[in-house]
Amino acid sequence: MSWQAYVDDHLLCDIEGNQLSSAAIIGHDGSVWAQSATFPKLKPEEITGIMKDFDEPGFLAPTGLYLGGTKYMVIQGEPNAVIRGKKGSGGVTIKKTGAALIIGIYDEPVTPGQCNMIVERLGDYLIDQGL
Repeated sequence: MSWQAYVDDHLLCDIEGNQLSSAAIIGHDGSVWAQSATFPKLKPEEITGIMKDFDEPGFLAPTGLYLGGTKYMVIQGEPNAVIRGKKGSGGVTIKKTGAALIIGIYDEPVTPGQCNMIVERLGDYLIDQGL
């Protein structure tokens, strides 16, 4: 299966009649493996900040999490595994695997829990596959 199919079929799947706003699978070095058409173009320093927060949980909390220049308030996550952010009625979930970052961005009516479930389920599957 191509990386694009993982984005299209798994991350942008139907959730009770809705879907994530955008999603991507990105290498730890910032290289884009696959993304939806609406996914923001990430800046190198944004990837660096995300990776640093995985190594040093809480690093992004004072400044916020930025994706394509959009600021998200960092909320609860799991050290070295998941970063979650909130912006208005939407937000983001980032799951770290051995080689990639699985990123899902949502807006209402999708809930934070639905986004977490979709992103983290794919991330856990890829971790189980050694990726």
